Amino acid sequence: MIKQNLFIINIDALYEILDEIKENLSFDIIKHENESNFIQDKNFDKKNSLVIIKSNNKLDIDDKNILNILDYPLPVLSLIELINIHLIKIRFNYQSQVNIKDYELNLNSKTFSKADLNLKLTEKEIEIILYLIKNEKKNSVLDLQKNIWGYAADMETHTVETHIYRLRKKISDKFNDNSFILSHPDGYFINKTVVN
Repeated sequence: MIKQNLFIINIDALYEILDEIKENLSFDIIKHENESNFIQDKNFDKKNSLVIIKSNNKLDIDDKNILNILDYPLPVLSLIELINIHLIKIRFNYQSQVNIKDYELNLNSKTFSKADLNLKLTEKEIEIILYLIKNEKKNSVLDLQKNIWGYAADMETHTVETHIYRLRKKISDKFNDNSFILSHPDGYFINKTVVN
């Protein structure tokens, strides 16, 4: 697992305390003297980073990645617990998001989004999309039936076709996208071309 980063901006005392116990921390610490030094840091990855700053200054990053320390004094163990909780939330939020073309599939909320539009999906619809994305080839009805529903090859195929039809219709109705899931004589696949 990739170790997460804690960026400390303009809080020298905090950096020195955490640096003394860094072997016991579940994250790496990186110190910056000011916001402009931080902005130039190429190690910042919003999926694995938290920034601690001692002011109400706003950086041009997502608020989820910022922990403003305004209440002093704060016991070190409480601060470390707070940092760990924020890092866990960041990891959880980003692990639950799958980007597909210009869409975002959120596995926690079971929503499929594009711009400001959101579409609620069923568990089975999510499984279909994830399977089609994972297997970049064209997937036959029998393949989908076996790997998503767990049915034997001699079962009827209308269940798969009905689910695919409904999913395509929902996406078409909400996003006006008739080409997200395409069919081919060899099977279904997700069209990777972004349509504007």
